[in-house]
Amino acid sequence: MKVLCLDLEGVLVPEIWIAVSESTGIPELRKTTRDVPVYDDLMAFRLKVLAERGLDLATIQRVIGNLDPLPGAREFLTWTRKHFQVVIVSDTFYEFAGALMPKLESPLLLCHRLRVEQGRITGYTLRQTDSKRHAVKAFRALNYQVIAAGDSFNDIPMLEEASHGFFYRAPPNVIAQYPQFRSARDYAELEGWLTDLID
Repeated sequence: MKVLCLDLEGVLVPEIWIAVSESTGIPELRKTTRDVPVYDDLMAFRLKVLAERGLDLATIQRVIGNLDPLPGAREFLTWTRKHFQVVIVSDTFYEFAGALMPKLESPLLLCHRLRVEQGRITGYTLRQTDSKRHAVKAFRALNYQVIAAGDSFNDIPMLEEASHGFFYRAPPNVIAQYPQFRSARDYAELEGWLTDLID
């Protein structure tokens, strides 16, 4: 049995923080894990911006509620579910991604939790450190073969730990640093590579 671990933002849905940036007019929030390799550094920066601008969780959730999956994402997930156990392994938060999961037919989601006080995001709690790598390790310990796809620096541990790791529409700066991973340009190309791994 094979498990397919997929990143969420940039792979199946738009980048949440970019959408929030565009909706609120706060350009600093455009930075993602494609730009900042260390997740804790990125989140510390985001929390500082949210506090300075007085942006609350409800505002962010309204923006997320208006997002739809990337074109072709639902069809891609329908196809993958026929051949793999599919798990979304993300560094987003349940408080963000909850509104998006029904639009993807509610796959299993492994992510983190926000700390919220009086409607304001004050911090976050990681499921565990290096959670993407540990998720793959856990599935492998259960004798699953794991295939993984992601698009950012924070996906590298997951891709490295998997039996087969792929980039999906990763930016040039990420691809250049990790040339060992093939990079699919669209769902059809990724589906083709996954087809080769079906028993």
